[in-house]
Order: sequence, then structure tokens, then C-alpha cells
Amino acid sequence: MADTASRAMIRTQGRKAFAAFGTRQSGTRHPLVATAMVLPLAALLVVAFGGWDAVVTQASSVGVMLGR
Repeated sequence: MADTASRAMIRTQGRKAFAAFGTRQSGTRHPLVATAMVLPLAALLVVAFGGWDAVVTQASSVGVMLGR
């Protein structure tokens, strides 16, 4: 228990050093930015593996399960 203060101090110093480089250690990203980052990869995977038919099939079966 007596060691807690020194560990917190080391963590704080590490954050200050990390912040000096201008990057964020943690945080949230706007959903639209995350979507813009993921869509090109998703499109590539759909084309590469022929996933469009699988998506349509899954959506269709979910629709049937929901009664639509």
C-alpha cells in the first residue's frame, strides 16, 4: 500500500513524456472518422472474398427471423 504514491508518480511522468510527442495515449475517436477508416478495408475484403452474397444472405435470414 505504501508503494501506491510512487507508482502514480511514475505513471504521471510517463504521460507527460508521451504528451511531449504530440500524440494521444488514450481517448475516443469520432464515429464518422472510425467509419471512414474502416470502410476501405471492408470494401476490399468484400471484393476479395466475395462477401456481398454472404451479407445479403445473412440480412435476408435476419429479416425472416424478425418476420419481415
